[in-house]
This record gives sequence, C-alpha cells and structure tokens, in this order.
Amino acid sequence: MLVLLPPSEGKAASGRGAPLKPESLSLPGLAAARAAVLDELVELCVADEEKAREVLGLSEGLRGEVAKNAELRTAGTRPAGEVYTGVLYDALDLASLDAAAKRRAGKSLLVFSGLWGAVRVSDRIPSYRCSMGVKLPGLGALGAYWRGPLAEVVPEVAGDGLVLDLRSSAYTAAWKPKGEVAERTASVRVLHSQMVDGVEKRSVVSHFNKATKGRLVRDLLVSGARPKGPAELVGTLRDLGYVVEAEAPARTGRAWSLDVVVTEIH
Repeated sequence: MLVLLPPSEGKAASGRGAPLKPESLSLPGLAAARAAVLDELVELCVADEEKAREVLGLSEGLRGEVAKNAELRTAGTRPAGEVYTGVLYDALDLASLDAAAKRRAGKSLLVFSGLWGAVRVSDRIPSYRCSMGVKLPGLGALGAYWRGPLAEVVPEVAGDGLVLDLRSSAYTAAWKPKGEVAERTASVRVLHSQMVDGVEKRSVVSHFNKATKGRLVRDLLVSGARPKGPAELVGTLRDLGYVVEAEAPARTGRAWSLDVVVTEIH
C-alpha cells in the first residue's frame, strides 16, 4: 500500500543534523527536478526578500521564512516525518508508533512537496516554505512543473498495490493516477454529518478533515492491514470502526472515491 499525503504549511525548525544531502533522498528519479527548484528558490530568497515574499505568498509576519529558504543548503536537517507538524501529522503522531508500525510508515507513506516533489517520511530535509501553489519566475507554477517528473516516478513507487490518496487539491494537481494505477487508487474525503431540523446535513470541515485522515493512516499502520485494492480497503476501514461510503468508478481507468462520514468534530 502506498499512502499519498500533503505536507503541512507549518514546519518544525531545521534540526541539528548534517546539512541537506540531495543524493540521499528517496526517489532519485526526481533529483534533477529537485535541484532546479532548490536552485531557483534559494537564489530568489537570497537576492530579493520582498520579491520572494510576494512569490511565496507570505505575509509580513512570515518574512522570516524567506531567510530560512535562503539557507536551505546549509541548514540542519531532520526526518521529513518530524519536519511536517500540521493537524494531519499531529493526529498521525509518527513518533509514538511502535517499531513495526514505524517500519510500515517508512515503506508506505509518501509526502508531496512543492520543493522536493515527493519524499519519504525518513528522508532528512531542512525546514522550508514553498507550497505547490507557488509560481517561481523561472520554472513557472510548481503544480504543472512537477507533473512530468512525478508521472515517471510515482507509478514505479506504487508498484502493483493499493494507492490511498489523501492529498489536498493543490497537490493532486501535480500527479493524477491514470489507467491501471487509477483503478487501484482510492481518494478519500471526510464529511461531517449532523441533523438540522430533522434533516441530515453534511459538510467538509478542513481542520477535522485533516485530523481524521491522520488518525485513519495511523490506525492502518498500527493494525498492519494490507488491503490489496479499494474494495478491500473499504472493508478494512469499516473493521477499524470507520463509517465509509464507497463509489466505484463508472468507467475503467478511474480512481475510487471514498467518503468517511463522522458525527463528532475533534
């Protein structure tokens, strides 16, 4: 099983480990594309702080993120699973997993990134700020820029197993499963169900959507479940206590859509 995750906007500070070693990152097929993005991002942030802040969409209060990007090559690193600290990753809580579940996380989790394309949670990276929605002056919109490199690499990483897609829309734009890979891909959204005047109302709540996805991944890792395809995944999630509504694709070459329905927001 390959689980596709978005990164988090907020990130832990760079670690005290050795500086970035690009050749050590997983998915070496992305190396050239990563180098190009890294070069332009660092050059932009070193040369013109105001322009960099505008390009990266940063408020005045986040001006320090530009300086952080300028030092990407020399900053200390830590595992990506520690760098990403948002709601999803807080709920996933990789650090508290037992040894077996951590091994599964290392093999199955793939985090998409505007700067790196995609990384494993064990890859050592510095803290950075560069979302997939950024449009760099030389390379253009990163969502479009990464489509070619990721199209070459991700299907190979997925192998012949299930692909569980939990990415947000900005990151799904960088790689969309096609053909046979799509047929064993399941995308998930979380819906909050509540009764209003005797009528069920459903809505997507961003914070809870992320938290539920984090808990869902954690439960899969802890259980050791290895569903082979979307239909089996539905059964596995129901066994784990989730209310799941599944929609098989109407045509071949399309992904499955799964709704996880919750009644409590926390």
